[in-house]
Amino acid sequence: MSARGFSLAGLLLLGAAPAQAGPFSRWFDCYAKLESPKGALPAADTPPPQDPALAPIAGRRTPGFGKTTWDPVVQANAGAVSPPVSGDFPTDHLPVPDRWRLVETLGLVKSNWKDPYNQNTLKGDRPLCGTDDLFLQLTAISDTVAEPRSFPTPVGVQTTERPGSNDVFGRPHSTVFAQTFILGAALTKGSTAFKPPEYELRAAIAFNFNHVDVSERRVLSVESSRRSFRSDAFVGVQELFLDYHLRNTSDRYDFDSVRVGIQPFSSDFRGFLFQDNQLGIRLFGNRDNNRFQYNLAAFWRLEKDSNSGLNAVLRSPRKDLVLVANLYRQDFPVPGLTSQVSVLYNRNREKNDVQIDTNGFPVRPALLGSLRGRNYDVAYLSYNADGRIGRLNLTVSGSYALGTNSGNIFTDRRAKIRSFFLAAEPSYDRGWVRFRGSVLYASGDSNPFDDTDRGYAAVFENPQFAGADTSYWIRQAIPFAGGGRAITVNSRNGILNDLRSSKDQGQSNFSNPGTVLLGVGADLDLLPELRLSASANHLWFAHTAVLEALRSEGSVPSDIGFDLSAAATYRPHFNQNLVFRLSGAVLLPGAGFRDLFANAPRASRYYSVLFNAVLAY
Repeated sequence: MSARGFSLAGLLLLGAAPAQAGPFSRWFDCYAKLESPKGALPAADTPPPQDPALAPIAGRRTPGFGKTTWDPVVQANAGAVSPPVSGDFPTDHLPVPDRWRLVETLGLVKSNWKDPYNQNTLKGDRPLCGTDDLFLQLTAISDTVAEPRSFPTPVGVQTTERPGSNDVFGRPHSTVFAQTFILGAALTKGSTAFKPPEYELRAAIAFNFNHVDVSERRVLSVESSRRSFRSDAFVGVQELFLDYHLRNTSDRYDFDSVRVGIQPFSSDFRGFLFQDNQLGIRLFGNRDNNRFQYNLAAFWRLEKDSNSGLNAVLRSPRKDLVLVANLYRQDFPVPGLTSQVSVLYNRNREKNDVQIDTNGFPVRPALLGSLRGRNYDVAYLSYNADGRIGRLNLTVSGSYALGTNSGNIFTDRRAKIRSFFLAAEPSYDRGWVRFRGSVLYASGDSNPFDDTDRGYAAVFENPQFAGADTSYWIRQAIPFAGGGRAITVNSRNGILNDLRSSKDQGQSNFSNPGTVLLGVGADLDLLPELRLSASANHLWFAHTAVLEALRSEGSVPSDIGFDLSAAATYRPHFNQNLVFRLSGAVLLPGAGFRDLFANAPRASRYYSVLFNAVLAY
């Protein structure tokens, strides 16, 4: 509320009446009617006349009491000053600071720009000085990652870190340290507590430094003369957009808005298909008191830095277009559950686009199969649901991919794309414990030499599922040694076995073995500040025909193994300003994993340890 609609007298309930009749004038008039001609209250021994409408009705009794009503209570206050009447005070309003600064004016809060927890102008808690509805929000985030880990590490053909060793796989141990600083600013106009902003300008720049140390050469760089460690730094633009409010469509502030620029977007609830910060234009809004929400968006994918994964805005965008249309409906088909239908179209024209990453490895086209470039058009038809059914929490995702691929990686012939994906994560809360289950199936290609690619591949996945990046399989990328060059079975922060050169820079590959996951887990809120989580997942390849063809093997078992993980998350102030997480995971290889990456007895299991500290202002 602005100063124009506030008065100090109104605040104290004894203020001047406005020039036009309002609630305070009616309040004064009400008391004026009870005044005596001389302005004094009636004497104590003279009871006031009783309103006939309030007189007891003959034969009426009060519920729960006797047949007669109580005598009316008369409160006398001899000598009291009569209440003020309309006109006793000036009609001018006495303005006070706006509602955001009222608590500070009363001395209840003392502002401090360095304090991120209490009211702060730099955090968007109140408008800028001299304005009524213009807010500035500054953000500073420090994200620190320390990660010892192990995975099957192939030995380079030309050289090794230890002369005399000639095994296919070397020592598996490695270490990652990454420090990211994010600086953000947002300028918003509008009373956003109850309606959409009129416009918003937002920018976020990230600076990343990373250091990696592995056990073998030619893992971090294509040059065999380089040592087995690397330090690198990069600056990327992660957000830079204008959000403009087009119109309100109801008195409940249903709206239409448009957002243009580099912006975050997720095509589903858990990031299975497309979740990224990309350059695009997005029309979005809601209807029916926010029960319906919709998105119509187009994204032109940016190149990313090879080592940090940040957007490389100084490079030309990729020839990769993503169009999305989705619709959300709350409380459908049952109350408490939100359903979403979505259509996503991915048009890729990078057949003649040869790209080498900053470490010297080819990423487009992938060095897999025929090693030739390709184009593809694929549409994803999806249904997703998130919410609860009674006491059961439920997330469901299903997607069917259909399209065409200009060149199958085995035959170079034009191929149809026909693949599908299903995932569900039910959970049940019992006091301070949440029990959950996880099931996932991504189809694989059972016949890689026909003219239909049946392996499911996402555009850019970042799954929050089955333990998320606490899980070994989701966190670590496994090199596909012996079947391709600079290819991984799965992607870092990805769950699909899609045999890509890079999730950040490579193309989707629909000739892949597919993924099957079955898991259980629990989240324990031991304290308001402390949560423990544990997950146990079993993984398989859906089909192994693609692996057998690439490795020239007669048969490959489908069992990947067990992925066991646990994490502790500590938030000392019950919010997201300080978050510390320590997690550990171990992969117990199954028969299929041992067949592909046999290096016994050197490593019978693989581990991943993650320490993450997030400090936010």
